[in-house]
Amino acid sequence: MAAYKDLVGQKITKVTSNPGEPKTGQMWYNSTTGTLRGLGVVEAWVSSGSLNSARGFVSHTGTQTASLLAGGLSPAPTYFSASEEYNGLGWSTGGSLPAATYALSSAGTQTAALVFGGANSSDTKQSTTLTYNGTSFSATPNSLNTARDQLSGGGTQTSPLAVGGRVSSAVVTNMEEWNGSSWTNLTALPEKRGYTHANGPETAFFMASGALGDNSGSPYTSATLNYDGSSISTGENVNTARSAGGAAGDSANAIFYGGDISGTSQTKTEKYDGTSWSEVADMAVAKRGSGAGAGTSNAAALSAGAYGPPASASTEEFNVSTNTITAAAWASAANYPAAGYGGAGCGTSTAGLGFSGQPTAWRTLTCKFDGSSWTTSGALPSGRRYMAGLGTQTAALAAQGAFTPDGPAAPTNTSFEFDGSSWTAGNAANTSKGFITGFGIQTAGTTCGGTTPSGAQNTSENYDGTNFSVSGTMNTARANLASAGTQTAGIAYGGNNPPPGSSASETYDGSSWTAGPSLNTGVFAGGGTGATNSAALGMGGYTSPPTQTTGTELYDGTSWATQPNMATQRGYNSLSFGTSTSAVTVGDFPAANTAEIFTGETLTANITDFTTS
Repeated sequence: MAAYKDLVGQKITKVTSNPGEPKTGQMWYNSTTGTLRGLGVVEAWVSSGSLNSARGFVSHTGTQTASLLAGGLSPAPTYFSASEEYNGLGWSTGGSLPAATYALSSAGTQTAALVFGGANSSDTKQSTTLTYNGTSFSATPNSLNTARDQLSGGGTQTSPLAVGGRVSSAVVTNMEEWNGSSWTNLTALPEKRGYTHANGPETAFFMASGALGDNSGSPYTSATLNYDGSSISTGENVNTARSAGGAAGDSANAIFYGGDISGTSQTKTEKYDGTSWSEVADMAVAKRGSGAGAGTSNAAALSAGAYGPPASASTEEFNVSTNTITAAAWASAANYPAAGYGGAGCGTSTAGLGFSGQPTAWRTLTCKFDGSSWTTSGALPSGRRYMAGLGTQTAALAAQGAFTPDGPAAPTNTSFEFDGSSWTAGNAANTSKGFITGFGIQTAGTTCGGTTPSGAQNTSENYDGTNFSVSGTMNTARANLASAGTQTAGIAYGGNNPPPGSSASETYDGSSWTAGPSLNTGVFAGGGTGATNSAALGMGGYTSPPTQTTGTELYDGTSWATQPNMATQRGYNSLSFGTSTSAVTVGDFPAANTAEIFTGETLTANITDFTTS
């Protein structure tokens, strides 16, 4: 019998406490507890950032950390031409298809994809073939030989397959191959199929289950078909026959998930190791019409969207890992001492500060947050709302804003500094503005945007701990914007001039502003947090009056991507503080005292006790 060291390349070590960062495959004997321990493998689905638009019957291709989803349909019915790109955490808006199309298929990567087939809003079957370069779609001169929807595909942009599908109501056996410039008919499938679960390169392609009936309904086949680039062979049967789910991997490492059985959405997941199919962890959300999945192996798959009804924007990742992945999520936090909106905040999620706002109970209220509860502190000397807040719990700046009471209010240029227990008057800013935002620390902060009686502004001012000085001009004038970062690495985003919300974001280097990538959804009067201009979080706000949102977006220095939504729609929740991975937001218009806390995705080693039984 082979020794453990010969199998994994290292010995079982004897320790008195568990290692802080165990290696993959490592096992050890803990003499203190008398247990044999090691890293256990976890197979699980984990929720991720939601699609910007809930929809199903989409095309989906790429990898778990870089995929492209396009087109689709929701039961309204609403037809989509928009595409979305996934970066491993959330979704951002991509280029649009030339026309709204659903039940289409695709192959390739996020920056080199081929999209083909489907049906338009009149249910006319399509033969159109489009390439995607990471920015935009372009029509190719040659189309599928057979126009159809509900087809499946896989492979690369220059060497994909299109299999099965529906012509009129009839499910077909057609199989076609693209050579980079045109489609060629291949030997037909041995049985007709619609919405079969398919993926893989052209030389290791699999088709698992699917629908045999007209309109891709029952009966469903259990058979698996494999294609090696020249011929089709029959593989092992799946455990549960169904259609219209997702798939990833190839004919030796396949996985398929979700699907439809006579109108009932499924959570089932099956994994293939080259020999047989086995059921593994179910999805959290039952998905029907989720389109083809993304992923190049059965250990790293991605599923997004579903037709429903209702349509879903849910995104889930399947991982086989020695790490336990805890998805990013919002959770309820302790209620703020009073209900209101339009306040300001600063600090961290375990040492935060909230102050000012509307109505009366919020005007001078100052509260500290320790990660679990709120305590009141020294009141602001003068009540106001829609002001800039920046700094820390023990060294904060409250600047500008609008005087109360309710109704139209004159903006002010006054400021106050907080020392951890009380506020004192600081020097005035150069311009009186309300609906303003700010970022940085008390001795190196910046305020920007806002309104004066003449309208939205694009000016900014730097504060050095004593005085304000006029600084760079923003590219877009707006009020009710959010911000994050430091004085030399700041970012401002969203806002309005007037409604609806702006999707613009701009970065700041301490003196000048540079236009950055757009938010996926234009919002105003939302919250913003983040330590730098490459790690910012935006949450809530209005897309247009009076529509509030639960939406959350993360900026990583390159693009904005969706994150899990808040539980509550919020607007004027500018009392927000923390980082992009640990943030708190409070309040809502017309008045609320509820708070939510955000925790980013985390990885922890899955240390497990082992026995010989």
